[in-house]
Amino acid sequence: MMDIDEETSITVREIKPKSRRIIGGGGPEDDYDEWPPCLTPLLQTRFFGQCKLHADAHKSECNMFCLDCMNGALCSLCLSYHKDHGVIQIRRSSYHDVIRASEIQRLIDISGIQTYIINSARIVFLNERPQPRLGKGVTNTCQVCHRSLLPSFTFCSLGCKVVRTSRRRKKICKEADESEGEWLHATNVSNGSTDYKKQQQSSFTPSTPPSLARRNGVPHRAPMGDLIIEY
Repeated sequence: MMDIDEETSITVREIKPKSRRIIGGGGPEDDYDEWPPCLTPLLQTRFFGQCKLHADAHKSECNMFCLDCMNGALCSLCLSYHKDHGVIQIRRSSYHDVIRASEIQRLIDISGIQTYIINSARIVFLNERPQPRLGKGVTNTCQVCHRSLLPSFTFCSLGCKVVRTSRRRKKICKEADESEGEWLHATNVSNGSTDYKKQQQSSFTPSTPPSLARRNGVPHRAPMGDLIIEY
């Protein structure tokens, strides 16, 4: 059973309504929208370190993130510099960073990501958690890190969904497939041309001429003189 760390009494401002457009929800606008710019810095940030600006303070653990500034982890005392900004709180469970589903789903579509109930709160993991060995009877795993999942889910974390569904990744995979297809086509054409040339060469190559080596004949004496002629 995973236990979530004790929550601190921090007042976190709700994300602005104008920032609540859900990204990655599968709608028609997905052809033009990328993941929100704050997502990559969020997934790359290391939390729960000591704040360098407030190292002497009693509570200087960095477990906050500003969606507007995107400048790393913040402690509760840093929030005074981020008034009227969208700020979310990161929590920890089993030494992994998690976030409440109710906070992140206002900004990002989390469908397909397995959620967990910890201390009556539904949470999602930020990044992948590779599983070294799968148990017996596992029938469904994460499409990225292959961690075992319940049948109704596709990803174990927000990071895995971003990796798998990124338009850039899809574009790279598509370009790789097209490049491989072109290479195979060129190889087949080249091989066909080579085979054709070989056939043409074999068609126009003259047959091996008969051997012109002289056969040893029986010597006959000429009626006049001692000249010997071989036939």
